[in-house]
Amino acid sequence: MLHFIPLADGVGKGYRDAMASFKRWFDVADAEASALMKALPAPLRERLSGVSVTLSGHPVADEIIEEGDEEELLGLFVGAPLCEEGMGSELSPEIRLFVENIYDAADGDEVAFRHEVRKTLLHEIGHYLGLDEDALELRGLA
Repeated sequence: MLHFIPLADGVGKGYRDAMASFKRWFDVADAEASALMKALPAPLRERLSGVSVTLSGHPVADEIIEEGDEEELLGLFVGAPLCEEGMGSELSPEIRLFVENIYDAADGDEVAFRHEVRKTLLHEIGHYLGLDEDALELRGLA
């Protein structure tokens, strides 16, 4: 569930409308991610039960690896992949989806946005399962 701070009185209508639209896209991404997770085979859902999925607008400074990631990175897997669990990693596995970047990649088209949310989530699940970029590309998830 996403939590938003109410806007103060006196904030312009245009800004309020933009924030309402922004929240709508987070809600759509949340619904798509939830539906995809529920549709996965039970054994995979069980394996993913300890992986949190979070929604953010853009990556923050410590998530930017390459130049351009702030605008182009659609998702990120952090933590230990499944094959390394229990080997001393301090980070719990987490998948981060960057909603504003996905929105931009989809050019604001809802069908394309929903598709990109699913594809990005599957891509990051692939990283959790130990797949590298080449293996993901072979599966149409790059």
